[in-house]
Amino acid sequence: MSEIKELTKKLNQFIDERNWGPHQTPKDLAISISIEAAELLEDFQWISSEEALEKNEENIREEIADVLIYSLMLCSRLDLDVKEIIEEKMVKNARKYPVTERV
Repeated sequence: MSEIKELTKKLNQFIDERNWGPHQTPKDLAISISIEAAELLEDFQWISSEEALEKNEENIREEIADVLIYSLMLCSRLDLDVKEIIEEKMVKNARKYPVTERV
């Protein structure tokens, strides 16, 4: 089993043990991703990236984890294969943004 699938399984088990499943609708998970991403942005607001990492590294790590957790849960609820959708998007991005010769 891939690491992503194993991690998703652990997250689903955590949610099931707490009976949070009914509250984990795709809409609510999408909202939660946006909220957590906004919280991540707060750590960088009005300061440089270097300063943000110096002052807020622990919280930055936690907010990134929250964004990733909700993203994995959304994929799970929508029965989407994370590896597959990322690879498909990379193919589209490669066509949209081809490598150009650098001088």
